Amino acid sequence: MENFAAIDFETANNERTSVCSVGVVIVRNGEIVDSFYSLIQPEPNYYTYWCTQVHGLTREDTEEAPVFPEVWKQIEPKIAGLPLVAHNKAFDESCLKAVFRCYQMDYPDYEFHCTCIASRRKQPYLPNHQLQTVAAACGYNLEHHHHALADAEACAWIAREIL
Repeated sequence: MENFAAIDFETANNERTSVCSVGVVIVRNGEIVDSFYSLIQPEPNYYTYWCTQVHGLTREDTEEAPVFPEVWKQIEPKIAGLPLVAHNKAFDESCLKAVFRCYQMDYPDYEFHCTCIASRRKQPYLPNHQLQTVAAACGYNLEHHHHALADAEACAWIAREIL
C-alpha cells in the first residue's frame, strides 16, 4: 500500500466516544509526508484511573482542548480519498464511528485496514502482535507507546512494510 493515513486514538474512559487524543500520519508514495496530533475534550468528560495509567493524560490536559468535530475539520482534508490504517482497527474504527454518532456527524464509511491482523498473517512467528512488538520486527523503535502520534507513526511504519 503506497497511499494511506495511519490513525490512532486514546480514550479517557471505557466509552468509545471518549477520545481524548488523536494521531494521524499521512503516507503518499510510500513516504511519510504529513502528520497531525491533537488533544480532544472527551465525551463523556471524565478519566478512569486505568486509562490515565496507559497514556498519562488527565482531565487537566484536555480541559481547554477542542471537541471532536473541531479537530476532525482539521483532519478530514488531510485524509481525503485515503484508506485508513490502524493497529487493532476494531478499536480505532469503533471510536471513530462512535464520536461521529455522538456528534451527529455523517460518517463517510472510511475504508479501514488493520496492521495487527496483517501481522498475524504475515508474521506468525512473533511472540505476540502488540504494536511495539510488530513495530520492532519491522525495524521501528516505538519509544512513546500510547502517545497517539507515536502509535500512528509506528502503525504507518508497519503498514509500509507488510501491507
